[in-house]
Amino acid sequence: MTSAFKTVFRAAAAIVLAGAVSTPAMAAEGKPAKELFGAMKLPSRAAPQPFGSYAKGCQAGAVAIATDGPTWQAMRLSRNRRWGQPEMIALLERFSKDAVQLGWGSGILIGDISQPRGGPMLSGHASHQVGLDADIWFTPKPAQPLTPEQREKMPFTSMLDKSKFLTVDSKRWTNTHAKLVVRAASYPQVERIFVNPAIKKKLCDTWTGDRAVLGKIRPIYGHDEHFHIRIKCPEGASGCKPQAAVPPGDGCDASLAYWFTPAPWAAPKKDPNAKPAPKPRAMQLSDLPQACSAVLQAPAGDAATAVASGMDPTPPTASAFVEPQTSSDAAMALPPVIPVPKARPLQN
Repeated sequence: MTSAFKTVFRAAAAIVLAGAVSTPAMAAEGKPAKELFGAMKLPSRAAPQPFGSYAKGCQAGAVAIATDGPTWQAMRLSRNRRWGQPEMIALLERFSKDAVQLGWGSGILIGDISQPRGGPMLSGHASHQVGLDADIWFTPKPAQPLTPEQREKMPFTSMLDKSKFLTVDSKRWTNTHAKLVVRAASYPQVERIFVNPAIKKKLCDTWTGDRAVLGKIRPIYGHDEHFHIRIKCPEGASGCKPQAAVPPGDGCDASLAYWFTPAPWAAPKKDPNAKPAPKPRAMQLSDLPQACSAVLQAPAGDAATAVASGMDPTPPTASAFVEPQTSSDAAMALPPVIPVPKARPLQN
């Protein structure tokens, strides 16, 4: 597809989906949105399109990254969270090849991307809702491919020295780790990379290469066992809400120093005279963009999804999709889910 055609196609899809709200979607109101989207095992049959923001949205026409690639493996297959927009999947393919060139084993281990139709998840993430986020393990893909069982049970490896406050473990963290994170941040379509504050500080203190992309690498809670890639809203995705631009500079400033004060870690002070706070209300379907109701109702994707997104037009139909099972034995047997994108160059 040409860039102009993609723009028109995405805009048309947004208009159609936004007007497709009907009674079944209204009936779902009152049930937490995470349960509605968590129950979807297949993507919608539609042009690829993210709707809403990274932490309050959904996705149409998602494609899945293959469980096994020449330079990657998908982890935790039973979660069924390896669905994303074509731009996200293409970036992961490209990054996995670059990782090998950097000396990162035989490739990358890919964690959660998004659910088949995006939306809030039952557990684990506030974002990852529009198919434009992905987690990469701080563990290289081994030369011998991991078995499905290993991918379910293999533990994470933290980069932190647990005996010291916010300190990277020098026995685990290497210059190759640093090169990997900086390379991920270097792609023009990448909006942000999220890492633990200790990792950000380590990069600030030791990185001797081009520091122009360090500002994209942002400190956040957790993220010591994996790092998080977030890409920009695709061109022409009118329903996608972009995030505020990263502040200028390398981020090795007061915004980072804040994480090394007691403030981010202090327990909130409680007023003994205050009334008990009401239980937080679960996000509802009505809290999401209107188009997300149509995304939920849309028929499951098949070969039409691949054609619409510029993928291989000849994958099996929706009947060939295999839904993940709840039992570990069934999850071990998961084959690759289709449609999967072909390797292709990215546009800067």
